[in-house]
Amino acid sequence: MNRRRFVEHSLGAGLLLTCAGRAAASGRLLPEAWGLQLYTVRSLMARDVEQTLADVARIGYGEVEFAGYFGRTPAQIRASLDAEGLAAPAVHLSLDELRTGFEAHAEAAAEIGHRYLVLPYLSGPERPGSGGGAEPTAVVDGYRRLADELNRIGERCDQAGLRFAYHNHDFELQAVEVDEEEVRPLDVMLEHTDPDLVRFEVDLFWLVHGGGDPLDYFWRFPGRFELCHVKDRTASGQMVDVGAGVIDFAGIFEREGQAGLLHYFVEHDTPADPLASVSASYGHLASLDG
Repeated sequence: MNRRRFVEHSLGAGLLLTCAGRAAASGRLLPEAWGLQLYTVRSLMARDVEQTLADVARIGYGEVEFAGYFGRTPAQIRASLDAEGLAAPAVHLSLDELRTGFEAHAEAAAEIGHRYLVLPYLSGPERPGSGGGAEPTAVVDGYRRLADELNRIGERCDQAGLRFAYHNHDFELQAVEVDEEEVRPLDVMLEHTDPDLVRFEVDLFWLVHGGGDPLDYFWRFPGRFELCHVKDRTASGQMVDVGAGVIDFAGIFEREGQAGLLHYFVEHDTPADPLASVSASYGHLASLDG
């Protein structure tokens, strides 16, 4: 283990112990600051970045996760964050952006203060077996090759003083049968990526929607889920504001130490009223601190 990785591993372990100790000592379920994935308010960001960040901070959020900079430079983004007392530990970048523009994105991340570069989605052609008709073994082999590429991206992030994470949807939960065994692509990715190079941002809505159990994943892959998307789901499968669905967030957050959770980002993909949605979600999460 090189010096940088040893230091970051030690710091990460300390943060996990701090989270677990805080929950055990005070009974608190809340992290130091709830975060918001700004994709939720993208329509507002497109009109006025500075005002939207001010509104997000006014609601009570302390962290944000970016999905595009809406024409602002890294220096402008950093100034806007500082003006509102916000931190931005993570940013979403496509696989193509990570492949072809890594250096520029790493430099921007350093200036803005991002700690994580997150791959949020695989488009159709990027998904192994997406064309249909592929043999199950070929699909699994494709996800193993993808895991190898994620390790390489993670190594570049490590060398740049950053962390890399992968964000799931539900298609990674669609099992294929290999040798009479059901294999989930998400499990393949977790098993074949280096924990020191690839973290995971667990999207709680999509994991549950795909038939997964967050507590089961935390138990089988402890410490791998440093970030999460806090998204709620009704029993019938609709995405709703946090607290308006059936996902047991309190029970999930009690396992933060096992999961490795450090950052929590509220998200709703298609809210009717973005500010009302993120305000309602924040209110529910704040109520857990009882």
